[in-house]
Amino acid sequence: MNIVLGVAVFYVMWWIVLFAILPWGVKTAQETGEQSVPGQATSAPQQPMMLKKVIWTTVVTSVLFGVLVANNHYGWLTLDDLPGPSTDHLILSSPRG
Repeated sequence: MNIVLGVAVFYVMWWIVLFAILPWGVKTAQETGEQSVPGQATSAPQQPMMLKKVIWTTVVTSVLFGVLVANNHYGWLTLDDLPGPSTDHLILSSPRG
């Protein structure tokens, strides 16, 4: 995997992991017993703790990316290892052949 592809894959993985981590520890004004601001959504978090979530996202993504790179290098799991539909019944020659 070249560096540009690695950065692109890490970037996409980071955003996917961020959206998975965002709900962690979220408490609304109703859950904390605080008064909500007029016009505020009832589901809005009181303390989103974004810095903590960004750090956790980077840690989790780094571990997952490390496993992906190691798998790419050592070949632990390839597409040939995954089960799929059988192609034995398909005719692979051209119709005119």
